[in-house]
Amino acid sequence: MLLVFYCLSCIAFAQSTPQVKSSVDSTSIKIGEQIHFTFEVEADTTSQVIFPEGQTFMPLEVVEALPTDTLINQDRFNLIKKYALTQFDSGTYTLPRQQVMINNKPYFTDSLKIEVNTVVVDTTKQKMYDIKGLAQVEKPFGDWWKWVLGGLVIAAIVGGLLYWFVFRKKPLTQEEKIALLPPYDRAIAELKKLDESKYLIQSEYKEYYSELTNIVRSYLEEDVHISALESTTDELITKMEMLRDAGSLKIDNDTISQFKNVLQTADLVKFAKNTPENSAIDRDRKSIEQIVVKTKEALPEPTEEELMEQEEYVANFKRKKKQQQIKYAIAAGIGVLIIVAGIFTYKYGFSNVKDSVFGHPTKSLLEEQWVGSSYGFPAIYLETPKVLKRNNKIPKSIEGAGTNSYQVFEYGGLQSNFYIQATISTYKKEADFDAKKAIDAALAKVEEAGAKNMVVKQDEVVTPTGKKGNKVFGTLEIDSPESKKTREAAYVILSFVQNGGFQQLIMVYPKDDLYAEQIVEKITNSIDFKTES
Repeated sequence: MLLVFYCLSCIAFAQSTPQVKSSVDSTSIKIGEQIHFTFEVEADTTSQVIFPEGQTFMPLEVVEALPTDTLINQDRFNLIKKYALTQFDSGTYTLPRQQVMINNKPYFTDSLKIEVNTVVVDTTKQKMYDIKGLAQVEKPFGDWWKWVLGGLVIAAIVGGLLYWFVFRKKPLTQEEKIALLPPYDRAIAELKKLDESKYLIQSEYKEYYSELTNIVRSYLEEDVHISALESTTDELITKMEMLRDAGSLKIDNDTISQFKNVLQTADLVKFAKNTPENSAIDRDRKSIEQIVVKTKEALPEPTEEELMEQEEYVANFKRKKKQQQIKYAIAAGIGVLIIVAGIFTYKYGFSNVKDSVFGHPTKSLLEEQWVGSSYGFPAIYLETPKVLKRNNKIPKSIEGAGTNSYQVFEYGGLQSNFYIQATISTYKKEADFDAKKAIDAALAKVEEAGAKNMVVKQDEVVTPTGKKGNKVFGTLEIDSPESKKTREAAYVILSFVQNGGFQQLIMVYPKDDLYAEQIVEKITNSIDFKTES
């Protein structure tokens, strides 16, 4: 009875204890082929089972975690979980022990040896070719044509303004035509224009007589060469009588007396607000024209010097008109530029417009035609303003760190406006990979390159494709050997463990540079890890 009871207890205990088994469908594969690692878990239906997640099979890479199959047998179930694994480097690898959590208790599988063989190429059947040389790739068309088009539009507007205000031969206005006439013809033309005015209709006698007397005074000043505009009536009449007595002006007494009467009437209208009769106004108008005509007849023929003075007057007039047109064109051009600048400033902001006009190094990088490329192996995909160039020099901080391979790709340097460095490394199979040490090594690399006073902060980063990594960022100081000054800079170090390798991206850029921050964000959002077979 005791023996039977003991056997039944052992059976019951065995049924309640979870059972974990593991297996692989092959222990020898070729580079890039896949093996299937299988978990088989037998446990109560009430048990909580958690299978491994992420890259826990390193140095092998998890290509795919297949859905869990469940088979229920009364109060127990069998769970079958498969993982597709691969490796892209030949050698013998140890698949580490894997942990399965059942009801918060760990269960471990055995480690396994996996052989990854190279692909043998039969060179007798497969022809071998030399490596092709570098090919020059044409740069994409880009958006530069928009700036060219905008510049052409502005140039066309400015050119149109210059043509309209400077080079175009505008028809002369009536005033300009009169101004170019000789003094006598100009006086007659101005008298006719006065007849067409509305002064008399609107009873503006003061304005009418002022303009009437100014016409004749201006004529006397130009043709007779006496200061008539600034003289009083008596002074002007005295000057004319003196010229007559000296024989310089052959004019009769009646004409001078008639002229004096008109000037006196004008003084009464302008200063005493006298209102003349219409007949008196008509008589004064005719008298002024007769005075101009008789004065013209009384003058001797113009000398060659006087004719040259008239030509010089016309030339000066045209030159002043040209200068005025140029001033209008410049003012119009400045106005257009101010309006265009105002529109762009309102739309894009003052700093953006200023940097676009006068240039900004990191803004130019941001607006470059960016290049997308995969770097190293296991590859990291990046989009950058410039292609990163391979650097075969290994920093001192990396030497002896247990790396199996180390690849560096860079653009710029710590002294430049923007520095990018991508490193891809794999570790020796016998070395234990330590992410913290790898990040410390990256900080040491930056210090080795000349940085000091580094402020270090840490955070997690997740790429748009869902890849998680570590982010180290902060500020540092860089000594410039040329200017012998210290400038502040910001830096970002992004670290990832993907596809059996360690990928790291270092970016150093000017502190508080909005364009540089946009470049960092754009590069970060482009990060991807593509599996190649």
